[in-house]
Amino acid sequence: MPSDKIQIQTVKVKKKTNRHIVKTTKSDTTAFRKEITQYLDVNGFLSWSSKEKKYMILGTNSPKKGLVNCPECNLGQLMVIRSRITRKRFMGCSNFYGGCKASSPLLQKARLRAIKKACDVCKWPMVIFRYSRKQKWTRQCSNFNCESRKTIASK
Repeated sequence: MPSDKIQIQTVKVKKKTNRHIVKTTKSDTTAFRKEITQYLDVNGFLSWSSKEKKYMILGTNSPKKGLVNCPECNLGQLMVIRSRITRKRFMGCSNFYGGCKASSPLLQKARLRAIKKACDVCKWPMVIFRYSRKQKWTRQCSNFNCESRKTIASK
């Protein structure tokens, strides 16, 4: 029976030198703090946009598809949004993740176009729609609870 010899090797650990350590100076930290504070929202938290993949201030980065400014929060813009789950259209605020819950359902089976003109009564965007090519375009407010929700034929 041969005997198994176990060889133990000693490993020397090198000491860390100054070149492996990052020293932060006061000027570096103040510059970094100034850079971060521009991205803080109202509550003092950084707002990360997963869609844009960057930090952003909520409400200041206006959306591309925004129609009019939101009358409830005055930060975001109202825009036509399609639900990922139900695939239905609705009018909603771009500042949803900032706390604004302004939304209103839209007509689903009609041909629909949103206008950048605000309603005189509730300041929500106007919408023109028609169900078939034989119909004329009809204009109405996109807010479901608006007083001026009566349909008015557009010219």
